[in-house]
Amino acid sequence: MTQVTDHGGGVRSLRVPIPDNPLGHTLVYVVDTDRGPVLIDTGWDDPESWDTLADGLAACGTSAAEIHGVVVTHHHPDHHGLSGRVREASGAWIAMHAADTAVVRRTREARPARWFTYMTAKLTAAGAPEEHIAPLRAARPRTLPGLSPALPDRDIVPGELLDLPGRRLRAIWTPGHTPGHVCLHLEETHPAQLPGHGRLFSGDHLLPGITPHIGLYEDPDDTTITDPLGDYLDSLERVGRLAPAEVLPAHQHPFPDAAARVHELLTHHEARLTGLLTLLAEPLTPWQLAERMEWNRPWAQIPYGSRNIAVSEAESHLRRLVKLGRAEAVPGSDPVTYVAV
Repeated sequence: MTQVTDHGGGVRSLRVPIPDNPLGHTLVYVVDTDRGPVLIDTGWDDPESWDTLADGLAACGTSAAEIHGVVVTHHHPDHHGLSGRVREASGAWIAMHAADTAVVRRTREARPARWFTYMTAKLTAAGAPEEHIAPLRAARPRTLPGLSPALPDRDIVPGELLDLPGRRLRAIWTPGHTPGHVCLHLEETHPAQLPGHGRLFSGDHLLPGITPHIGLYEDPDDTTITDPLGDYLDSLERVGRLAPAEVLPAHQHPFPDAAARVHELLTHHEARLTGLLTLLAEPLTPWQLAERMEWNRPWAQIPYGSRNIAVSEAESHLRRLVKLGRAEAVPGSDPVTYVAV
């Protein structure tokens, strides 16, 4: 049975499952417009997820065939996965920020083996042991999800209102979790008259009880030296200033007081950066740093795929520390090690 929640003011949410993932589900929002319902995110491309989405839309009195458009907060498969099927069923447009559309385009055009080659080189450079890298050398492309994501046909332009007849939904560019992540500010009076400025569809940028993954922007064909954590912290402050009455995130549950949650996350990341400087009293590779960082379980219990994510997160924190002048690479080290300044 699909769980549908009515948030009032022509906004409902559906819990669409993510297979084999501790997050459990993506909250897909159905927003009524004068030209028919518009979805904010769609969920993972999986038969059960599609059936759940279809059942939820039916419970809302509509169907995939009646969807007018799809607004995607970011390109990850638990958000963008079913967008193509919705468009096939309805002819709906799909909108995404250009930075994430570029990632989707490169993903569609690249040979699947390119990803494994990239990850092998990346983890080698990060100091990963051979026993961790070996499975990548023997991996087969069919093991990767999301190799042919739908190509969006509209750009989400930061600061502009989206073309949703009868609604005021403004795009807020919030890079960090991905380079083109967007939040969506519904500039309408809160249906329950909560104090604040409208409602914010926050995607993965602002979640009530967990910190979103901020790793490197993993894109084999983009060699730009980015600072995802710096992007994220800047974006957090911008969202806090919006002061929405309620946040409607893509996971967990809606919550009020965005500014308080933003403050918690800024404090968390500053404390984490300070803690990493203590670890970097001795030179460490990104892999060694990830092994020593505090996670939600001991390193020995972290599964293979999650270790790759952890190393990416360690690297994003290292980039921030280097940019701030608080850490530096040790000249001549191979694999490269970093030390606090």
